[in-house]
This record gives sequence, C-alpha cells and structure tokens, in this order.
Amino acid sequence: MKKLNRLSIVGYGAGDAANNLAFTTATMFLLVYYTDVAGISAAAAGTLLLAVRIFDAFADVFAGRIVDRTFSKRFGKFRPFIMFGSIPLLLLSVATFSVPQIGETGTLLYAYVTYAALGLAYSLVNIPYGSLAGAMTQDPGERAKLGSARMIGAALVGSSLGIFVAPLIKPGANLQATFTGITLAFVVIGAALYFFTVFTAKERVHRSVPNVSLKQSVDTLKSNKPLLMLCLSSFLFLTGYLALTSVQLYYLRDVLGRLDLYPVLSIVQLVLTFVLAAIMPRLVRTIGKKNVYIYASVVTIVGGIIIFLAPASQTWIGFGGLVVSLVGVMAVNIVVWALEADTVEYGEWKTGVRTEGITYALFSFTRKTGQAVGGALAAYALALGGYKSGAAQTAEAAFGIQVAAGAIPAVLTLLAVLVMSRYKLTDDMHAGILRDIKARRAEPEGTSDAGSVQQAAAPAAAAPAAHRS
Repeated sequence: MKKLNRLSIVGYGAGDAANNLAFTTATMFLLVYYTDVAGISAAAAGTLLLAVRIFDAFADVFAGRIVDRTFSKRFGKFRPFIMFGSIPLLLLSVATFSVPQIGETGTLLYAYVTYAALGLAYSLVNIPYGSLAGAMTQDPGERAKLGSARMIGAALVGSSLGIFVAPLIKPGANLQATFTGITLAFVVIGAALYFFTVFTAKERVHRSVPNVSLKQSVDTLKSNKPLLMLCLSSFLFLTGYLALTSVQLYYLRDVLGRLDLYPVLSIVQLVLTFVLAAIMPRLVRTIGKKNVYIYASVVTIVGGIIIFLAPASQTWIGFGGLVVSLVGVMAVNIVVWALEADTVEYGEWKTGVRTEGITYALFSFTRKTGQAVGGALAAYALALGGYKSGAAQTAEAAFGIQVAAGAIPAVLTLLAVLVMSRYKLTDDMHAGILRDIKARRAEPEGTSDAGSVQQAAAPAAAAPAAHRS
C-alpha cells in the first residue's frame, strides 16, 4: 500500500484538533465550571460526571453499530458522520457551558441533559473519526504517523486552552462570559477543521463487507482477545489519567499556589508533542508498540508518585512530577490508536469481516467508562477533602487533590501495565496476520469459508515468529 501523503496526515490530525475543542474543554474545565460558576457542589458534580460519561460510553456502542451499517459510495463509511455531525456537536458544547440559574434542581437537570446530549453528539462524530485511521492504511509506521498527527492536533488545542484560558480561572472573574465567548468561537474554528479532515483524509483499505450485520459485529468482538485486553488496560490507564486531568488546575492553583504555571505546563506539553511525534514512528519500528505503551506507562507512574509525595512548598518538584506524568501520558496516547487499529485486522483475520466501527466503539466505550470513573474519583477526592469553592483550602483539601492528581493515576497505571504485559498481538504477529489476509483476498471467490479461516489461525500465528528481524 502506498505511503500516505502529508496533506492526508495533516488533515487527519485536524480532525482531532476539532474533536478536542469540545472534548478537552470539557475534561479540563467542566468540573471547575460546575463547581465555581454553575454553583453545583463537588459531590453532585462528581455523580453527574460519572453518570453522564457512563451513558456516553454506551452511546459509543450505539454509534459503532450505526457506523458499521452505513456506507456511502461517494464519501465512504466514516466521513459522512463527520460532515453532518460536527456542527451540532460544537453547538452543544456552547449549551453545556451555558448553565442557567434556575434553582438547584433545574440547574442540575439542565447540566445533565446538555452534557449527555454533548456526549451522544461526540460519539457520532468521534467513533467514525477514530475508525477512519484503520481504513486509511495498514502500515504500522504510517499508523504511527496518524497517531502522532492526532496527538499534535489534540495538544495544540490543549496547550492553547492552558495558555490562554486557564489563567482566567481565578476568583472574581466573569467566567460565564469567558466560557460563552470561547465555545462560540470554537463553533467556527471547529467546523473549518472538521471539513478539512473530510476532504483530505480518504479511505484506502479494502473491505469485503461494506454493511456489517449485528451478528458479524458480535462474532468479531467475541473472538478478539487482543482487543479485550487493550480495552481493559486502557480503562485503567484512562481512569487514572482523567483523575489527574480533572484536578490539574486545582493542583497548581490550590496546592502549589502557582496557577501562573498552567501556561508554562501547556507550552511544555506542546514542545513535547512535537518531539514525541517526530520520534514515535522510529521508536515503534525499533521496540514495537506494546513496549512503547508499557515503558511510557512506567514513566506516568513515576510522575504520579512525585506529585503525591511532593510537599506543597516544593513547587518545582511538584511541577516536575506533572511534566514527567505528561511525557508518559502523551506517548501512550500516540501509540494506543495504532494498537487499536491492529485489533481490527486481528478481528478480520479471525472472522473474515472487517468491523472498524464496532471495534473502535468497544475500545472507546471502555475509555469513556474510564474517563467517567476517573472524573468521578477526582470529584469525590475533592469532596472528601472538604474542598470549598472560592476559599483558601485546608491541608485535608490539599491532600485530597494530591490523591486525585498523583496516587490514583500511579496505582491505576500500574494495573494497566500488568494487563498489557499479557497482550499477545505484537508487531511481528500483526505483520503475519496482514500476509494471511492479503493471501486470502487473492484466493478465488468461494474457496475460503469460516472453517478455513479458523484452520489458518495456527500457521498465521506462527508465521511472524519465522520472520523476526
């Protein structure tokens, strides 16, 4: 398969920049918005985040089934969803950050409805977007480039939010006007980015079954053990990561007393993104995606331990822990998408049916569930510590923030590493699977059935071992 051209790689990255105008804005600021602007208690906000993000995870499965059942001869399987779902998604982001003061019950109900609607709209755009990478190329190096482009797009948005928005989150500021203006601007910027993706990132991987039945989807998931292992590991990793992300601003502002370091952290993140994006394809080719995932996770664990143990008076040690965690998280977030795409081929190899939509949906389901639990754990840690909006925080409240920012991510990432150590779909095995799939497609129609696919499993699994470089 031909290498991807630069425009298609940049176009794919633009899609995740657009995604994160809604997603990262919510993960970075929604808890702060609910507690400090909408007036929702930390405990109620934690329950809200948990309930809606779990709903959002089921919305991913719903979206995956819709994607697998849809195919357009002109635009393919995935891009129509990005075209028609992007504007509603961006408008719902505006609504989510525009909670009216209509009484405690009315305010909370509005927050539930708008955030749930935002999650559903995001699923109907993000599931096709994430599935698109596996349909653009099957080359591990090229998939690493797409993962890097995706990470750059997300980091550009995240860094911009950290540099320009986070410093505005301070007592006495008109935060409602700030969030309304920002989300309205994102409607225009996000629409432009999404349509750039639609017209540059094209599907090139052959599919024998354009419209996948429910039975075919279920059969693919049941037989895809590497996908299930990756999902479990990602659930644990994302739970820890979202706990950190949800309280990162609190940690800098209320523990270290240095909110001014948030833009610095964002600039560091941006620089690291370009460095990691440049070296990741070579790193993947050298040690493999699985090892990159494990080693980067260990770096995240070290960062979490530093955050948890650093005294509040040692600003630069605590800040250094954040940077170390960030390095590990970013490396994992680059390589994990290539790992997910590999499981698509594993499922096709086992069943003869290519199901990007439901495969990505299950993966996203577990990640969203992890995000739900992580965000809720962070909010509950704040509540248990006695966090009070707009007040000087007690030592107990500061400790609760450190638990959410350091201890929870370190423990859960360690569990994620233990799961990933048993992951069997190495790059060598994936290369052998691709050879089997290619050979199967070259066979005359009617000579291969489900039985022969299963019979091919043993030689296919053994083939990569004979071709180690």
